[in-house]
Amino acid sequence: MKVPAEQRNRKPLQAVLLLASFFLLACDSGPGPAARKQPGPDLAYLADVAKLRQMDRDAEKLFAQGKGDDAATLIQAGEPVAAKVLAVPHPTLEATEAAADLDELYGKMLFSNKRYGWARLQFQKNVVRWKYWKPQTPETARRLQAALAQIADCDRRIVQ
Repeated sequence: MKVPAEQRNRKPLQAVLLLASFFLLACDSGPGPAARKQPGPDLAYLADVAKLRQMDRDAEKLFAQGKGDDAATLIQAGEPVAAKVLAVPHPTLEATEAAADLDELYGKMLFSNKRYGWARLQFQKNVVRWKYWKPQTPETARRLQAALAQIADCDRRIVQ
């Protein structure tokens, strides 16, 4: 008995489709990113954020007491910690705030020393941070407006 050409061509096509379906199912990585539970930050990360916050507070106190050099030393020591807590794929709000506070204080110190261009650069980091932070909150909006005002202050002083 002779098999029609139409049926002969279907068998290899069915085999290819079956094989392709198998490979697609085998490559499924499970639920998408939205369905997966995101793990919280680990203890070392939280400790680094707490350390950075403490460095911010200490440097702020030193600067307020007129000890700019000591504050600068503390800020310089805090920069690697800030870089570390911001290097993760999705830094926490607390980590971002701590890094922003460090940059803001450094900008204020530069501003007080009439280094307006360098101060502006520090404040600009915070503009970018808070402009694109999701989700926006009243606090992130306040921080954005503060950074924009600090930049405007720098711009006024640069042209004088």
